[in-house]
Amino acid sequence: MSSFLDQWVYTDVVKDHFMNPKNIWKKEDNFEADGVGEVGSLACGDQMRIGIKVKDNKIEDIRWLTYGCASAIASTSVMSELVKGMSLEEAYKITPKMITDALGGLPEHKFHCSVLGDKGLRAAIDDYLEKNNLPNNLKKKVEVVVCECNNVTDQTIEELVKTDKATNLQELQDLTNYGTKCGKCKDKVKDLFEEYRHIYGK
Repeated sequence: MSSFLDQWVYTDVVKDHFMNPKNIWKKEDNFEADGVGEVGSLACGDQMRIGIKVKDNKIEDIRWLTYGCASAIASTSVMSELVKGMSLEEAYKITPKMITDALGGLPEHKFHCSVLGDKGLRAAIDDYLEKNNLPNNLKKKVEVVVCECNNVTDQTIEELVKTDKATNLQELQDLTNYGTKCGKCKDKVKDLFEEYRHIYGK
């Protein structure tokens, strides 16, 4: 009879980061983070906390905790290895695809797990900059226009979901006017809206 690991559908890199995760936030380490980011919700199945230490505008160290599946654990582990030594700007630009590529791929239905890692990291960087009264122009550098007709960005949608100003698509449309001209963006906006609802446990 084949073992569970013989039937593993993930890559060897995913297996390694799941079985031997790197940079876990252990209580006994007395890790004092300069910035902390939290995303997800136990109600949705995944929750993540990421802490960073910053020196000379670079990520000197990183720790994380997550409640989630093997993909979420592996994604966060490999992301924590990728960003060590990066400038805050470089780390802010880490994407789910970069994380997934570093793992050698993830099953399509598990791709959303890699999104939590980059969002948690960005939240930690945002927290560090805010705590130190430093300007934050990083969000503008990574934002993507989703609705070109009305210049609605993914950052705008994320902020409206995160702050509960848009709890459904109609509220989002009322606030942004997305999809009221050519309508080509509606499916993309819907997908993003649902993704952010999951990330922020709405």
